[in-house]
Amino acid sequence: MSQSYSLDDLIELMARLRDPVDGCPWDLKQSFASIVPHTLEEAYEVADTIERQDFDHLKGELGDLLFQVIFYAQLGAEQQRFDFAAIVDELVRKLIRRHPHVFPAGTLASRATDSTLSDEQIKANWEAIKQQERDEKHNGGVLDDVPSVLPALNRASKLQKRAAQVGFDWPDTGDVLDKIEEEIAELREAIAAGDAEAVADEMGDLLFAQVNLARHLGVNPESALRSTNRKFERRFQYVEQQVEAAGGDWSKFDLEQLDGFWNQAKQRGL
Repeated sequence: MSQSYSLDDLIELMARLRDPVDGCPWDLKQSFASIVPHTLEEAYEVADTIERQDFDHLKGELGDLLFQVIFYAQLGAEQQRFDFAAIVDELVRKLIRRHPHVFPAGTLASRATDSTLSDEQIKANWEAIKQQERDEKHNGGVLDDVPSVLPALNRASKLQKRAAQVGFDWPDTGDVLDKIEEEIAELREAIAAGDAEAVADEMGDLLFAQVNLARHLGVNPESALRSTNRKFERRFQYVEQQVEAAGGDWSKFDLEQLDGFWNQAKQRGL
């Protein structure tokens, strides 16, 4: 039976990759900033694998994402900022603090005897604790610490959720739909005026309002759009197959014919 490696082995491997004498030249060139794009890519690959329910490959993708954390820990240790143990320690302390309904004494060993809190109460406590943490880190602004590097749809949703916590929100879905119609009308006006800058601005407003609708409906806009992207790919690939079967000349088909292939794909459940 082959050897089963541990987390300690992974940490040692990372140190070896960064060894200035016989480490990997590529790994030695990296910095906190340079590996951020790789971290984002690995996170998206994990999400994609889960959404496709490709669980046979999920373990590998999670390993790739874990390696990013190990890499940051190694860089932190080299610069005497923090190491992996410090990352784990801070994480455990934060999660214990944010779950007083599970760890009432504020220790990992403590256990709750009263579990009568509702989901709403638990959520309210969670948000209050996170706000206290924000107050300690920043000036306490409602929108503080919403990362600017988040995908735009996700960041819009987080900004709206924060604003909603202090009452700045539409009361129901109907109001959001009215706002979307208002934004569409303003976009039409900008298009009719031929004002490119206004078109871009109104397009952004419309997208923001659509994210708001998704939030009110309990839909993750990023996940929903990724799902639609995959659906578009499947159906377009079917259209492409029909064109290829007829000789591969797209110019021989008008939009109505191509749309007919598209409808066939829908009927086939693609």
